[in-house]
Amino acid sequence: MIKTSQPSYHQTLDYLFSRLPMFSKIGLAAFKKDLTNIQRLCEFLDHPEKKFKSIHIAGTNGKGSVSHMLAAILQTAGYKSGLYTSPHLKDFRERIRIDGNMCSQEFVIDFTERIKPIIEEIDPSFFEITVAMAFEYFAEQKCEIAIVETGLGGRFDSTNIIVPELSVITNIGWDHVDILGNRLENIAFEKAGIIKPGVPVVVGEVLPETQPIFEQVSTEKNSPMSLASEKRQAISWSWEKVARRPAVHELVVEIAQQNKTDHQVYRLDLPGLYQTKNLVTVLETCTQLQHLGWNIEDADVKKGLQSAKKLTDLHGRWEVVQQNPLVVLDVAHNQDGIKILMEQVEITDHEHLHIIFGIVKDKELEQILPLFPKLADYYFTQANIPRSLEARLLKQAAEQFQLKGEVYRDVNSAIKAALTKASADDLILVCGSVFLVGDVEVVG
Repeated sequence: MIKTSQPSYHQTLDYLFSRLPMFSKIGLAAFKKDLTNIQRLCEFLDHPEKKFKSIHIAGTNGKGSVSHMLAAILQTAGYKSGLYTSPHLKDFRERIRIDGNMCSQEFVIDFTERIKPIIEEIDPSFFEITVAMAFEYFAEQKCEIAIVETGLGGRFDSTNIIVPELSVITNIGWDHVDILGNRLENIAFEKAGIIKPGVPVVVGEVLPETQPIFEQVSTEKNSPMSLASEKRQAISWSWEKVARRPAVHELVVEIAQQNKTDHQVYRLDLPGLYQTKNLVTVLETCTQLQHLGWNIEDADVKKGLQSAKKLTDLHGRWEVVQQNPLVVLDVAHNQDGIKILMEQVEITDHEHLHIIFGIVKDKELEQILPLFPKLADYYFTQANIPRSLEARLLKQAAEQFQLKGEVYRDVNSAIKAALTKASADDLILVCGSVFLVGDVEVVG
């Protein structure tokens, strides 16, 4: 009997990307409002989702940063820690990590070959397969705990078949309104779908429209709710250069805690000012994990936060990739994310601002474009995915808000143009889409 050879890693990815409906490519058509397929996949795999403990994280913004910070802290505390996030920037395997290390190419190949029969039977989405793959890897590798980030929403997200130790909802804002609803209450209800009966939930921030939704759902499910922004507050912050790496800054944050007189100072290797909000959510999550019996010392929290980027290889969060001129990559892509990003730009020293901007078709441009400053040079471009808004159309929309610039075929040609034009004291910002940042190859 002739044994057929296994496909290569790249052949396997070609199969996954081409065979399966992928949200990043086609948008709404790839999203299924039920959990049937992921349930079938996990049944086929003998329910790996039941073989490891987890923390489930949803939210409009910040869930990626919170997930990576928590993974770094748990790893520092000595736990074998899984991390599932999406999408990836460069390598598919970024989605599935244990203690910061990506799963192997061989695992991706073997898993895909093993489940091909059920792929042909039930026609799952790309995301459904990646979730099942992550769960199988965490179970196979005997993770002690895994941080599982939702992809979109919560209630019908494929990750929502786990029963976690703790649920975390970072915040609610305007994103994916075509799927989650066009009212904040609707979006909050979808995110609150990750709250499980009897499982505590940490909510990072609330709005008058969203707090009653979280309170109602947590009460109905008998799930104790902690509101992180009520428990702690960031009272001061600063940037400090890292002595061993002069081009790198740490964000130093002083935190006041409810009913405690002593303030704590935390150093983060994720320098974006918006991380102060994420930090408050992470700290309350750690407190709740301690209450649940997880052995996390305060020293583990501080050490993990100071090395979160290093330990988990997180990119695209106010990521400085060059000095003189300052070149920054950030995956902010919705109304709230762009608003906070522009606040960061305002407090960053620079002479002139260059913004390289690309976005996907389903974003609310009329809400996003007014947030950008008019006194900047714009380089309109697009990511290499079908779902990208054509750069020419983006320029036309931006001109209605007095944002002036030129069109470039891809982000790297835009970066080259900006570097040619910018002086040493300028700021070049690449933003608008996770996929745009993922395409960045050329700096300097």
